[in-house]
Amino acid sequence: QVQLVESGGGLVQAGGSLRLSCAASGRTFSNYVMGWFRQAPGKEREFVAALRWSGGITYYGDSAKGRFTISRDNAKNTVYLHMNSLKPEDTAVYYCAARQFPIATMRAVDYDYWGQGTQVTVSS
Repeated sequence: QVQLVESGGGLVQAGGSLRLSCAASGRTFSNYVMGWFRQAPGKEREFVAALRWSGGITYYGDSAKGRFTISRDNAKNTVYLHMNSLKPEDTAVYYCAARQFPIATMRAVDYDYWGQGTQVTVSS
């Protein structure tokens, strides 16, 4: 059973940084794509970033380009989302997701497993 557990959310001032973690367990993830999505109240779930576990190729949504970095630690089976220059519009619940196919997509429906989410609040 795949389990994804996010951590690292919190309250931060605009311009600050946070690092989100997603601890993955239950499978060997070498053929998976790991993604980060976010959802603000009243809005659809939005693609933030994805990483192909094998090879480490990364993909970013427009809102993340230049400010966020997705990375992985193979030894810890953990994926990170490093967020810099945070803005109030980044406020959302951030979800980690896993797709059991090594082709990255930006569509939430293409991901098979989801974590419970972690709240990120950016104050102005």
